[in-house]
Amino acid sequence: MPPISTETSNSSVKLKYVKLFYQYFVNHFIILVLIAVALTLILEAACLGPDELLGLWRCFHFDRIHLICTSFFLIMFSTLYFMSKPRTVFLVDYACYKPSAMLRVPFSTFMEHSRLILKDNPKSVEFQMRILERSGLGEETCLPRAIRYLPPKPSMAEARAEAELVIFSSMDSLFEKTGLEPKDINILIVNCSLFSPTPSLSAMVVNKYKLSRNIKSFNLSGMGCSAGLISMDLARNLLQIYPNSNAVVVSTEIITPNYYQGSERAMLLPNCLFRMGGAAILLSNRRSNRSRAKYRLMHVVRTHKGANDKAYRCVYEEQDKETKVGINLSKDLMAIAGEALKSNITTIGPLALPASEQLLFLATLIGRKIFNPKWKPYIPDFKQAFEHFCIHAGGRAVIDELQKNLQLSAEHVEASRMTLHRFGNTSSSSLWYELSYIEAKGRMRRGDKVWQIAFGSGFKCNSAIWKCNRSIEAPIHDGPWADCIHRYPVHIPEVVKL
Repeated sequence: MPPISTETSNSSVKLKYVKLFYQYFVNHFIILVLIAVALTLILEAACLGPDELLGLWRCFHFDRIHLICTSFFLIMFSTLYFMSKPRTVFLVDYACYKPSAMLRVPFSTFMEHSRLILKDNPKSVEFQMRILERSGLGEETCLPRAIRYLPPKPSMAEARAEAELVIFSSMDSLFEKTGLEPKDINILIVNCSLFSPTPSLSAMVVNKYKLSRNIKSFNLSGMGCSAGLISMDLARNLLQIYPNSNAVVVSTEIITPNYYQGSERAMLLPNCLFRMGGAAILLSNRRSNRSRAKYRLMHVVRTHKGANDKAYRCVYEEQDKETKVGINLSKDLMAIAGEALKSNITTIGPLALPASEQLLFLATLIGRKIFNPKWKPYIPDFKQAFEHFCIHAGGRAVIDELQKNLQLSAEHVEASRMTLHRFGNTSSSSLWYELSYIEAKGRMRRGDKVWQIAFGSGFKCNSAIWKCNRSIEAPIHDGPWADCIHRYPVHIPEVVKL
């Protein structure tokens, strides 16, 4: 590699300082103007004598009627402002399901089962092995009991048993952490994409915990991996209508009934990536929860760019010359999700980005529309707006592409990669395992902003922005990372030879 010249190094340093000056000037423009105006007024006042200052003061004469009218209008407009202002939604706390070590599925066990189940189709077995080698998953991910049978028994009874285990464990942990009583829950939302039984999962929770008869209960299905943030949006809207309320959102995906035992490669991939997981989240608009809440919900942005068959099926290509099998998720990922992600970024920008980035983004957008549509679109520096990023741990390619396109560092995507390694793709609940990882590392401080990005079939790209309400100490004996956080982060090789 040729050495970097001194001139090139100096120019890059100068460019860096120019960029920093631009960001500081634009982001603090109003403050700088106010300071300049204040200094001008002070200097002008210093040049005036005592008689001139006294005469100037006498010019500002207000009678009693003017003062009363002015006070009345100020009080009226202040009242209207606070009445029309949306209710603040707090995230009090959340709990993630941690599977038992008995449900752990090492690579050797997974491949042994795969060889026995697909013994008549060795190419599919080889294909699954190549996926697993490049998946980014670790040896401690878990699958439900029914999938571990030989042959697997994906029955309705076993699916309900998995749902009860995951959902009830998450709910029990949430009750223990928050001191919440079942009778205090006013709104319940359960999202699970593919398993939608009758009676519903939300009805199962209501019956288990004997929740109030007038509870507002919702069951969301068929929404894909981004359903967790759709649930957040629904909960936020309901909390705007019902004052002094608590809302519990349960996000999960039940693996048992969706285990594929055929030979179609695109359908075999979820078997390798999806694992057990779930989360229960307590939201509230009660003022009494303000001081103890962990986060405050700033914004939820939902974009849905229409049905696309590629969004439901994994695109793969034969790229390994020796084995003739392989997978390339990243090639078509942004082609599938690009429009939804672009719309989401365009909406998120004005809500969260500083003025310096908004100005550059707007200038590029206008330039592409007026001058040259082939101009490369400007990707805002979201690191100026957010301290933490939680990208849906759908697979290594999802994280790689988002890191590249949003120009994030390895530390910014660490929580997503480590969640995929430790727990696998837990669908809509993966964002909460990632948030728990950041907390367990002791990185969350008061005022920090978190951007959660979820992808789902359809194709959907949903975002949520949270602001940390108080500094969060790393939990010692609590959370899904309690017994293993000291081992993370770990190095994840590109290929794990099995």
